[in-house]
Formats: sequence, structure tokens, C-alpha cells
Amino acid sequence: MKFVAISDTHGKHAELSLPEGDVLLHAGDVSNRGLQGEVQQFVHWFAKQPFQYKVFIAGNHDFYFEKEKLAPVILDLPSDVYYLNDSGIEIEGIKIWGSPVQPWFFNWAFNRKRGEEIRKHWDLIPNGMDILITHGPPYGILDETARNEKVGCKDLMERVELVKPKVHLFGHIHEAYGETMQQGTHFINASVLNLQYYQVNDPIVFEM
Repeated sequence: MKFVAISDTHGKHAELSLPEGDVLLHAGDVSNRGLQGEVQQFVHWFAKQPFQYKVFIAGNHDFYFEKEKLAPVILDLPSDVYYLNDSGIEIEGIKIWGSPVQPWFFNWAFNRKRGEEIRKHWDLIPNGMDILITHGPPYGILDETARNEKVGCKDLMERVELVKPKVHLFGHIHEAYGETMQQGTHFINASVLNLQYYQVNDPIVFEM
């Protein structure tokens, strides 16, 4: 099964050229300011993409999903589009878990304080996940900012080391786009926009 991974489109999804695949994954920041209209435009585009399954989470720009607990119902998501929020699905035997939270970052959506508060979310990640999708990166992996600061979550890294997903997909830190393999996990930062919010990075494709 071929997966196409993207993240941090910030309302510029229409600029993307997507390769063919079976499953389209989006790791959050689907909108720029988190307005309902922006989110609806994204969902309309996302649902039309020619993939058998489409899966997405929210990110720190996507206030609509944090404020509207019934957002998936209000948006009337099609049956082949899945929104994950500290929840999981299984697609043809492949287990996927998604969470939008990240360590506190100014006054954005889905912020959690490092330590006990954010750890409650990571503790929900079950063992046996094939694909983990979070908006923010784990500490020390594709999380370095333009100021050479590593801003990923140490608590998330500890959980990843414990549950050992085959793939960990995220975004959030645009300038850290790329992929790496460590300790049996394929880490992917799929941010398609650069730090100046220009669409310069390609979707990342992997198979499972």
C-alpha cells in the first residue's frame, strides 16, 4: 500500500501536485488562521483527491477543530476521509494513530505544557501502531529551527521509543522537512511549505 504524506499546507493545498497513491496523510495545519471557511475549503479539496483513503489531523493553526468539538460532524466528512484527534483507525490491517497536540508555542491551538500535561496525550498512543501522526516532532529528530534550536517534545520521543511505530509522520517545523530512519522507525517531517510559507517541498511517499 502506497502512502503520500503532506503537512503544513496552511490553505495552499491547491498549489500541490500529488503523486499517485492509496492513502493520503496530512499531519496538520490545514488552514492559516483556523477559520471555518478555510477548513471547509481544505476538506472539500482533500475529499476530492483520488486516493482510496484520506486521513488528517489538526495543527496549531487549526483553531476551528479545537473550538468546535463536533467539527467532523459539522463538516460532514465523507466516508473515505478520517479525522484523528487522540484517536486511531485501522485501514486494511494497518493501524494509524493521530494527535494534534504539541508543546506550548505562543498562543496557538492544541498547546500543552511540557511534562505531565502533554504526557497524558502521549500515554494514549497504543502499542502496535504502524503509523503515528502528530503535528509536532519528537525531540532531536527533524525538529531544528532556523535558529538551530531543537524544539521537539522529549515526552513524545520517550513514547515513540516505547511503542516503536514503523512510521512517525509530523510537520510543524517547516525548515526541518525531510526523513530519517532511527531505531526501526521511519521519521518523516512532511512540511510542504518553507519558513516563508512558499510551497517548495514535495510530498513524501512511502510504502507499507
